[in-house]
Amino acid sequence: MATVVCLIANRATMPLTEHLVERARRALPESEIEWLAREEACELGPIEIEPATAQRAVRNALDDAPVDVCALPFEGRRKRLLLADMDSTILQVECIDELADVLGIGERIAAITERTMNGELDFAQALAERVALLAGLGVAQVDAVAETRTPLTPGARTLVQTMRAHGAHTVLVSGGFTLFTERVRARVGFDADEANTLEIADGRLTGKVVPPVLDRHAKAQSLARHATELSLSSDATLALGDGANDIAMLQAAGMGVAFRAHQTVRAAVPLRLDVADLTGVLFLQGYRRDEFAAD
Repeated sequence: MATVVCLIANRATMPLTEHLVERARRALPESEIEWLAREEACELGPIEIEPATAQRAVRNALDDAPVDVCALPFEGRRKRLLLADMDSTILQVECIDELADVLGIGERIAAITERTMNGELDFAQALAERVALLAGLGVAQVDAVAETRTPLTPGARTLVQTMRAHGAHTVLVSGGFTLFTERVRARVGFDADEANTLEIADGRLTGKVVPPVLDRHAKAQSLARHATELSLSSDATLALGDGANDIAMLQAAGMGVAFRAHQTVRAAVPLRLDVADLTGVLFLQGYRRDEFAAD
């Protein structure tokens, strides 16, 4: 199996230098260097070595240099279906934490969120507990949070628009809430969105989620369902997320990428982006910077 090793840096904080690339190249069998974006991303390969072995060798050669190192099969990298998590992935924040902050219980809910995303708590139970604490919050307040406190992660629009421009179907799938995903879908340009629905009565949250709950199993099932509807094999799919709720989806996809992820996720998924913004997902697929859609 031919392998390619992608090196991705954050040009604004520490560019990818030719010296770093050469250190990485020397850790591998003879390989070609292909720049995808100068000072930002390149790939080494193809080489006849297992991805895990290649990734470990290059990571060790670069020590603690702030460079994402991802090794993956050389063929079939451009995916036709993207499923992306929303909170702390496409968005820089956890929406439920922002709602809690409005009520003055931000620290209380954020602590539950952190433990849930790291896999320490059952997602459905933790969701019910947190949503119950939001009872009485007005829909107008939720709308205000959605409009003013949900910054996009850099590269989000470029990722989605570039994949769509090259024929991919894109879905925002979240354990969060439709009151947010519907807006984010429109802002970023996803084809569809899926999330949990908050129960509303008299213009206020009741503190309940309308069943069924979209959890880790539902995310993986969504990936399989969309692939089937598009007549795609799992190899043609890409999933992106950061929390324990995303692990099943990431592992089921042809390319699963843990983005600035919690430790539990980092241990479960071989491809990780800790330095790059979301355009790093395009570099992993072999896109060059000049192929990116205009943001």
